[in-house]
Amino acid sequence: MATPPPPGIYVPVPTFFLTSASQPLDLSAQSSHALHLANSHITGLVLLGSMGEAVHLTNLERVTVVRHVRQSLERAGYNDYPLIAGTATHNVEDTVVQLTEAQGAGAKWGLVLAPGYFANCVTQDGVEAWYRAVADKSPLPIMVVSNNVTITPQTFAHLATHPNIVGCKLSHGDLSHHAQIASSPSVDHAAFATFTGLGQQLTSALTVGCAGAIDGLSGVFPRTMVHLFRLASSGENTREVRRLQYIVSTANEMIVKHGAVGIKEAVRRVLGFGARDGMRPPLAGGLPGGEAEWDTWRQAMGDVWMEENKLP
Repeated sequence: MATPPPPGIYVPVPTFFLTSASQPLDLSAQSSHALHLANSHITGLVLLGSMGEAVHLTNLERVTVVRHVRQSLERAGYNDYPLIAGTATHNVEDTVVQLTEAQGAGAKWGLVLAPGYFANCVTQDGVEAWYRAVADKSPLPIMVVSNNVTITPQTFAHLATHPNIVGCKLSHGDLSHHAQIASSPSVDHAAFATFTGLGQQLTSALTVGCAGAIDGLSGVFPRTMVHLFRLASSGENTREVRRLQYIVSTANEMIVKHGAVGIKEAVRRVLGFGARDGMRPPLAGGLPGGEAEWDTWRQAMGDVWMEENKLP
């Protein structure tokens, strides 16, 4: 029986590249960042998602990243550490190939991006049929994530009945949809977990039944996000929860604005992992606005950094 990832905080990790002409994978930075997150009590990692520039990788590179992270974690004693691998194709068969290769490299779940190439024409019946076709053939339990494709709470409830579809990531701010999925009486929540993709609404998402967050800022300030998750889950010290949520939400706006570029910039500046301008085209060039743009976020990032340094 397939089961969802355990509740908690997951990081959609960036994929690190060297800055030489061919921009090969920077596997040293990849493993160092992964181990820092595991040592900081992050529940698990999402590799090869949109924040990991999955569309910029070959299938061989995708396998290399997953295998290298898995082996690095095991060498450090993190056996069976939760790894979720994203997919980045709209074809059912190619998606199943990516899931099969990810399983062979050490992933435990697949995070499957909705087929959005014909987003304006896609129906809910079409979305459901596509995901069921993938789930029927996938060797990994899969989770549903949408980008520019609207997936209604009703469709999520239908998909949750498939034994190989075990959860979803909601990367939009519609808290009503979070509630209609994570608190739905028609969904078996032991078999289907709902995660928010926005750490800036972690507290609210937990209140309506979400299992945790897959959150970019957690890749920069992991201990703070784990601490907030634990506090909010306990239902105690609501004043401290609100104080921390404010600090986290303010800093997370930088990630919302700059996406994968913002995460990689913050990881490099705050934690020292990765090369300057370690992005592949068309994202090459680093943070738009450079130093001046970073200065606008320096106070918000500094506030979270102060919290991070207080925690074990």
